[in-house]
Formats: sequence, structure tokens, C-alpha cells
Amino acid sequence: MGHRKGFEVGGPRKWLLAVMSLVLLAVAALVFCTCLRYFISEQNQYRYTRDCMNACSHELMKRLNRNINLSTGSSGEASEQIRPRRAFRSYEEYIELQLNKTLNPRLRKLWTSRDWRRKVDVFSGMFRGLMKARLLTPGSKALCIGARVGQEVVALKEIGVPDAIGMDLVPYPPLVIHGDMHRHPFPDCTFDFEFSNVFDHALYPSLFVSEIERTLKPGGVAVLHVAVHKRGDKYSANDLYSTDPLIALFKNSSLVHIRRVDGFGLDTEIALRKNDIEVTALLAD
Repeated sequence: MGHRKGFEVGGPRKWLLAVMSLVLLAVAALVFCTCLRYFISEQNQYRYTRDCMNACSHELMKRLNRNINLSTGSSGEASEQIRPRRAFRSYEEYIELQLNKTLNPRLRKLWTSRDWRRKVDVFSGMFRGLMKARLLTPGSKALCIGARVGQEVVALKEIGVPDAIGMDLVPYPPLVIHGDMHRHPFPDCTFDFEFSNVFDHALYPSLFVSEIERTLKPGGVAVLHVAVHKRGDKYSANDLYSTDPLIALFKNSSLVHIRRVDGFGLDTEIALRKNDIEVTALLAD
């Protein structure tokens, strides 16, 4: 009887210890998996940073726009109304600053979770307005510049513009491909419509604009959302104090409209239409 009594008392303790051991192992496994995911995320961030820096060569930027003064981040066309935020020692340093925002885990989680639907809905409303103004059609081939995780691309598709793609330093397949706003990975005259709300992140405003005009088809429309009455965040590369110098950078386009908007900290919408090549040639003659 004494032996049986000992078994009855010791049995539950052994089971309790076994259960506690299993719980501890499960917690340890969870911690290990979390650390592993963080390590993989850090490795991916490093790889993205390295690849983006290699793809966005500073020497290439200098060849594309020889008038740019890297020490001030400005160009020969610079205006007091477009002021560089800071001087960058290299193009790679500028890219690294932009990636600090684009690859921020907290921001990316926000953009892809509770912030997702809100932004899609706001973009949808904006794009519907452009469709009513006949600046955007269901048949438009559309590009969103600086699209991050692609809410504006989804908005275009949801309102009936299926041929839409986003471009950003960090891709987010299948909505967003890798590309630099200063050098689009597309041939000339590719798109009917281009949208961007990241002009304040452009280190070289003239290159930003010239790439839009290069990749737009004749008659194509560019719509920019910019901050004129407000200042951008700490990742902005320039501050815009008037729409005039920005519009002046468009050498082959005509202004359609300027109007106030309320778009995620941006207050002004500028719409331009690329001139028809034949009409431009006739006017030149």
C-alpha cells in the first residue's frame, strides 16, 4: 500500500513537470523562430540595400545630369522655391536614407495592415475624379512612382484600370517592381498615365521630371501630389515652396490644372499633359 500511495502522489508531479517542460520547449521554439525571422529580415534588408545601391549608381546619375552639384544636392536649374534639405556625400548615402523609411519594419507592417484599406479608398476617390476629368481611362497603361507596397496600384485596378504597375526602390511583387525615380526601367513612351506623391523625396528634381516625360506617351498625363503649404518628413530630399519651378521643369508638357487636395500630408495636385510630338514640331516651325 505504501508503494501504491507513493505512486499516486508522485504521478501527478511527474505529469506536471512533463507538461511544464513541454511548455518551456514550446516557448523556446517560439523565441528561436522569432529570432530567426528577425535575422532573415535583417539579412533581406541588407541584401535589398546592397542591391539598390548597386542599381542606383552615383556615377550613372552624374552622367545622366552633368549639371547637378552633388555637394548641395541641387542642379543648374535649381530655384529658391525648390530647396534641397541637405548635402549628400554620395548618391548611395541618399539611397540609404530613403531605404531607412521604405524598409522600416514598423512602417511596412502599418502600410500592409490597418493602413492598407484606408489608403486604397482615398486613392480610389482621387483616381475616380481624374477619370471624370478624362485624364485617366480604363484603357490607360498606368505607372505609380514611389508606390511602396502598392495601395495606389490596387486603387487603380479596383476602379477599372487593370494595366497598372508601381515602382519603388524596394519591390513588392506583384504590385510594385524595383526602380529608381531618377531612372525608370522602362522604354520611351510607355505609359498613358503616371502618378506620384513622392516628389519631395527626389534628390534631382530635373531628373525626376525628365524621366516622367521620357516614359509618357505623347498626350499622356502626369499627376503629382506635392506639399507646398506644408513641409515633408525627415526623409524628404527637397522642400517645394511654389508650384511654378516644378511646372517649369516640364519642358514638353502643358499644364492641365492645379488644385488643392488632402492626400496624406500633401496639399496640392498638379496635372500635366505631354505635348503631341507632331504638334510641338509644327509650333516650333
